[in-house]
Amino acid sequence: MEEITVENEEPLVSVITPTFNRSEFLREAIDSVLAQTYENFELIIVDDGSTDDTKKVIEPYLTDQRIKYFYQFNQGQSVARNKGISESNGAFICFLDSDNVWFPKKLSISISEFDRFPEADIVYGDGVLIDAKSEEIGKNTMKRYSGRITHHLLKDNFVSMNTTMTRKKCFKELGGFNETDRVAEDYELWLRFSTKFEFRYIPEFLSYYRVMDDQISSDKKQRFSGNEKLLLKFLEQYPDAVTRKQRQRGLSHFYIRKARYEISVKSFRDSICDIIKGINYYPWWPGPWRALGKLLIKR
Repeated sequence: MEEITVENEEPLVSVITPTFNRSEFLREAIDSVLAQTYENFELIIVDDGSTDDTKKVIEPYLTDQRIKYFYQFNQGQSVARNKGISESNGAFICFLDSDNVWFPKKLSISISEFDRFPEADIVYGDGVLIDAKSEEIGKNTMKRYSGRITHHLLKDNFVSMNTTMTRKKCFKELGGFNETDRVAEDYELWLRFSTKFEFRYIPEFLSYYRVMDDQISSDKKQRFSGNEKLLLKFLEQYPDAVTRKQRQRGLSHFYIRKARYEISVKSFRDSICDIIKGINYYPWWPGPWRALGKLLIKR
């Protein structure tokens, strides 16, 4: 669908919420969008085949013309997000998962950042971690970067999906989510977008991210495995996205992060293999040697 933009008016922002059997949290997510201080938005909810009372929860909200509801048979979160993108009318796209929550000024802060830095294509910020009872359990304050960030992304995915606002043109030019990936679809998207577009980090808390045991992202072993395959495939598809040195440093950092996790869960054999990979890729930083020392102490 075409973007709706009216001269001298605030740009329309399309908020896309994919959901699957999250009715117990969905109201809180929707209410956080309706509570935004920036009001020129549309909320597109894509129900990915829920079998709970999701539709019943959504129905009272549909009197608000800004809210649209679509149902599809279960096909995965990436398909649902792409459906939302295809139905969107805004000049900007945001994502809010149905078990997460926004701060009231999330949209206004993001729009203001685009006004301040018109060269930016994607803006994003920090998040607060909450549990199933919506109680704060920590803050996600990892190191984040602005500009052309591909070489930084090789080390870790620091772009928090629910804090982002992206120009619609980015999806038009480079496509949406990889629908075959159910583990690291946002990581793949940001890597691909980083080859062409400018990112801008906003040092403010913009969203609450709910941490629960049944999330795919909570399975660190599966996540590391998926990210490893993703990174190697990305570097094969985009060999000129980073320099040789950046590639080596990025992969070394990734494998040492993976090794540290493996040490923490006593998967020592796997950690040895990844420490060796980290050393082979880039031995001139202390990370591999510190990890090796930690391994020897733990064993």
